[in-house]
Amino acid sequence: MKIRSTTIIAVRREDQVVLAGDGQVTLGDRTAIKHGSTKVRTLCGGEILAGFAGAAADALTLFEKLEQKLKDHSNQLLRAAVEMGKEWRSDRYLRRLEAQLLVADRELTLLIAGTGDIIEPDDGVIAIGSGGPYAMAAGLALLKHTSLSAREIAVEAMRIAADICVFTNKNISVVELAAKA
Repeated sequence: MKIRSTTIIAVRREDQVVLAGDGQVTLGDRTAIKHGSTKVRTLCGGEILAGFAGAAADALTLFEKLEQKLKDHSNQLLRAAVEMGKEWRSDRYLRRLEAQLLVADRELTLLIAGTGDIIEPDDGVIAIGSGGPYAMAAGLALLKHTSLSAREIAVEAMRIAADICVFTNKNISVVELAAKA
């Protein structure tokens, strides 16, 4: 049975950067087997946000690879993402991994995929996973038509996605970059 799971959203508004993810893990097409999984985290002492959609073991492998690339490139997110994307696409083992990552620092938000894609959103919102299109649409509308904070937009977009997508729940985890001192 294929394990399906998740919705992850990144929202950037002014100097606020937030990633949010739901907690549901689904086995097959009908069974939610876990409700409180955490799929978003901070890296590099809280300076980089990361979230994953896809197979958990694959995503954890990718987190480790990304952390190593960040270390190798002085925590420069774009450079680390490009190097990781190249390795992910060319390495025989990594090519089989079924996951996507959303990562963000103070300047960039990126989607990293095993196809070699490294995508920066135009409008400050990007989402991945089963409910990604729903969360992204909601997030873009909220960003454009409200004065909500990045955190509020991310949480509300996740709630909307959970109302639509059976692979997304309302057990939402949020990570955000700490305010600059």
